[in-house]
Amino acid sequence: MSTPPFLTLPRCARALRLETARGSFAALLAEPAGPALGTALLVPGFTGSKEDFIALLEPLAAAGYRVAAVDQRGQYESGGPADPEAYRIGELAADVQALATVLGGEAPLHLLGHSFGGQVVRESVLTARGALPWRSLTLLSTGPGAIDPAEAARTKLLLDVLPAMDLEAIWQVMQQLEQDSGSAPAVRPEIADFLHRRWVANVPQALTAMGEHLVSAPDRVAELAAVALPMQVVCGVRDYAWPVEEQAAMARRLGARHVVVPEAGHSPNAEHPAVTAAALAAFWG
Repeated sequence: MSTPPFLTLPRCARALRLETARGSFAALLAEPAGPALGTALLVPGFTGSKEDFIALLEPLAAAGYRVAAVDQRGQYESGGPADPEAYRIGELAADVQALATVLGGEAPLHLLGHSFGGQVVRESVLTARGALPWRSLTLLSTGPGAIDPAEAARTKLLLDVLPAMDLEAIWQVMQQLEQDSGSAPAVRPEIADFLHRRWVANVPQALTAMGEHLVSAPDRVAELAAVALPMQVVCGVRDYAWPVEEQAAMARRLGARHVVVPEAGHSPNAEHPAVTAAALAAFWG
């Protein structure tokens, strides 16, 4: 999961709920000091949330962009029903289209998805009716199909225990496994508390549906390449979910710009936000 470097909102941003025809979504909204050059919708990945993008808000607003980062349905503060069908990829893609309707205006509208969120925004573009509301698409640390086999095996373990254990119990097991392996990340207490609260706030049925998609997602790059929309692929120099080489090949198939963020892994948005924000603003401009 992505770990935000801090939780305090910059002065340019506020927390709110975006009301759409498909429900209410928790969001962070950042506004530039002057007229906006464009609006960007940032969609997080599996087990993630809007806070994954918190370090991008200030630099993107400073570059002139209005930025909305959201919790997808079933994630953290958005909530959702106890029905796995509500979280299938097509339903989440329709949510993104509804958010576009609310956020759209005269300024260009840019779409970004991180990790699993990248496959959600891809689906949204592929299933949109009529003229696309988007001016561009950025795929951040995501791949053409299912996740790497090693990561898929870990995700399948989670899928196996979700029907039998509550999220608090699963969290405690994950924490113990990290400590035993020596892989527990060193984070400040307030960040650790947030990660715990975010995890247990997920809707279990959402985790199930999203995880099932990640381990079996089809490759739809050829379909996406046929869409007349400027695209960019951004990733770190290493990635446990989709190999960097696989993401580079996806960019070539899409005819998309490919940016590799130095000193970053699966979450350049949180690990190296200044470089990531600069790449996004340059592309949107």
